[in-house]
Amino acid sequence: MSRLTSVRPEEATGPAAEVFAKIKKAVGKVPNAYATVGTHSPEALSAALAFDAAVAAGTLGKADVEVIKLAVSEHAGCNYCVAAHTLMGKIAGLSSDEMRQVRAGEATGDAKRDALTAYVRTLVATRGTVPEAAVDAVRAAGYTDRQLIEINLAIASITFTNLVNRVNDTTLDFPAVSAIPGAMKRPTEPVPAS
Repeated sequence: MSRLTSVRPEEATGPAAEVFAKIKKAVGKVPNAYATVGTHSPEALSAALAFDAAVAAGTLGKADVEVIKLAVSEHAGCNYCVAAHTLMGKIAGLSSDEMRQVRAGEATGDAKRDALTAYVRTLVATRGTVPEAAVDAVRAAGYTDRQLIEINLAIASITFTNLVNRVNDTTLDFPAVSAIPGAMKRPTEPVPAS
């Protein structure tokens, strides 16, 4: 059950109503995650949507963007975003098997997609300077320097919604997706401060 309050999008007023109307016109509904963000900060929701628009206007294909968002969301343990981007991945042409493999970090049989997944997983799972070999491998798979920047932008975009949903425990309004056996689990108890 969601922890943060949100207005029903049809009852919103002012800037929240304006951004909700744009979302509803574009996708037919206002997803729960967007309703939560827009209720508390229409500016943050507008910024998140602008990030997504910039990603969509770039040179990465829709399937690549969904691969990035699935890999990051799985790593973060954001069940809401995994569900949402599994649906979006299907629309972008990814098979159920490919999406499960991306989430699990397994080979899909598509060398370029596998290089992208490995690179994204390296970016989100490590600290400090990314190993040169990781950058060389994704370039060797065919990604340009421009696309490396676009990959970073896609990661930044999905990280924001992952964080909101993890704090909020946003109620799913997308079809639920099965957990990947052995995948990283979120802690159920708060981690004590040291």
